[in-house]
Amino acid sequence: QVQLVESDGGLVQAGGSLRLSCAASGRTFSSYAMGWFRQAPGKEREFVATISWSGGSTDYADSVKGRFTISRDNAKNTVFLQMNSLKPEDTAVYYCAAHYGASWPRSRSEYDYWGQGTQVTVSS
Repeated sequence: QVQLVESDGGLVQAGGSLRLSCAASGRTFSSYAMGWFRQAPGKEREFVATISWSGGSTDYADSVKGRFTISRDNAKNTVFLQMNSLKPEDTAVYYCAAHYGASWPRSRSEYDYWGQGTQVTVSS
């Protein structure tokens, strides 16, 4: 069992930056790939970024590539999402998720555990 707790999101102006973190319980954090997803009002939850268990491989949605960076600290059981050059369309509830296995998938159906979500609002 893995429990995931995201940090508080917040309100930021367009062009600004925000860093989310997600703390995981348990001693097997390094066995999981970690992902970030987001869900805007009236829309489906969508893939944002993912990182392999070692941190050596990452993948990003085209909409955030070059602006967002996912990273992890396995010693602290924490995954991060650094968000720069934020746009109003980045406004959503952001979720971290854990996938047990060697891959770092984009599909939300492959993730085993989810955090409760944190609101990020970008004002224009």
